[in-house]
Amino acid sequence: MSSDAGAAKRRTVLVVDDSAFMRKVITDVLERSGEFRVVGTARNGFDALKQVHALDPDLVTLDVDMPELDGIQALGYIMSEMPRPVVMLSAATTSSGHDATLRALELGAVDFVRKPSGPISLDLVKVSDRLLGALRAAAQANLSGLRMIVPEPVTGPRAVDSPRGATRVVAIACSTGGPRALAEVIPHLPRELDAAVFVVQHMPAGFTHSLAQRLDALSPLRVTEASDDEQVHHRHVYVAPGGRHMRIVRGHDGTPIIRLDDSPPVWGVRPAADPLFRSLASVFEEAVVATVLTGMGRDGAEGLRVIRQAGGRGIVQDRETSTIYGMPQAALQLAGADRIVALDSVAATIVDLTAALVHAT
Repeated sequence: MSSDAGAAKRRTVLVVDDSAFMRKVITDVLERSGEFRVVGTARNGFDALKQVHALDPDLVTLDVDMPELDGIQALGYIMSEMPRPVVMLSAATTSSGHDATLRALELGAVDFVRKPSGPISLDLVKVSDRLLGALRAAAQANLSGLRMIVPEPVTGPRAVDSPRGATRVVAIACSTGGPRALAEVIPHLPRELDAAVFVVQHMPAGFTHSLAQRLDALSPLRVTEASDDEQVHHRHVYVAPGGRHMRIVRGHDGTPIIRLDDSPPVWGVRPAADPLFRSLASVFEEAVVATVLTGMGRDGAEGLRVIRQAGGRGIVQDRETSTIYGMPQAALQLAGADRIVALDSVAATIVDLTAALVHAT
């Protein structure tokens, strides 16, 4: 194969960052990989929009914080006018920065990569594997039918934790594309849901706290980042903290409680869904409804198999609405499912299967 033919097969990328140094470093990382070809760079959002129109790149890396037109605003224009897979680069070290990154994911960005040491990261090479992995995933992303989410804060009375420990649970696993999916699912779970809800989203520490806060503002159920030794109650959503596995055990009085730990990553991630799913099958047996949503890899597949073997129910997101079909496909192949549903039907299906648990007990 000629070098020209090999180059033609590489995915083209537009690199957007207000720092000339960062544009060069990112370009060098991508070009050295041999998988991607940088066709242009842009210094702010306005420049990015012009370059997307002129160059029509396959993929875009987009800095969050930029002058004139920032990454969030530029992303909104890109996804509404000329949609394509976008990976955000975030220097977020504060809750507002985390919130902006999560908003980008709700607007349609496929994934984000955290700059290791601030806006100008001299050590970006530390996350080069992560950046390349995010772009590989973005190149496989399904953007058909993508719609931007406009969050609306919940109105009316909020759910109150049930006074007794949970007897039924819902578990949700997701990765790439997960924050968008969760913003479609969690706010549509009713305040009367007679179960505790657990969420494992593959995400670094810090971002999961902001994720829980954003979902809490949108949801009739209370949503918090889980704490170690916390008791588990119905009508409450517990988000696994970034960097820690979450499991459920029985306390001395039989009340289910949360255990967080720093044991090795599973499938390369921590938190992972499989440890949570297995613990739920052990503690709650058939009183579990588990859901595997969009994401790369196969986390959740083995856990879903264990849950269904214990008599619990399984929901898998369909291919058509999954940003990345890896996790749902692996779960379906290994564990099967009671329901295969589109993203906009996931919440209603959870309610339906949970109601069946209530009637069975």
